[in-house]
Amino acid sequence: MNAMEMEILGAGCKKCQQLEANAKEAIAALNLEAEILHITDPIEIAKRGVMSTPALTINGKVVSKGKVIASAEIQRLLQL
Repeated sequence: MNAMEMEILGAGCKKCQQLEANAKEAIAALNLEAEILHITDPIEIAKRGVMSTPALTINGKVVSKGKVIASAEIQRLLQL
């Protein structure tokens, strides 16, 4: 199975950093392999249809935007 790809979309503020930490925690809790990218370029973020950051994508699909979701919520999304 290929590793999944997650993207944190945002300028790198504290909320973006917290979302990234929560994503890493969720991946570790589920013992998954995933690559986490942090996209800070506003044009790249807009290309993904996101106007409110921080946002999270899983395998190219935007699953959250405009808020920091908890590790437990990310785990739930990863198990869908």
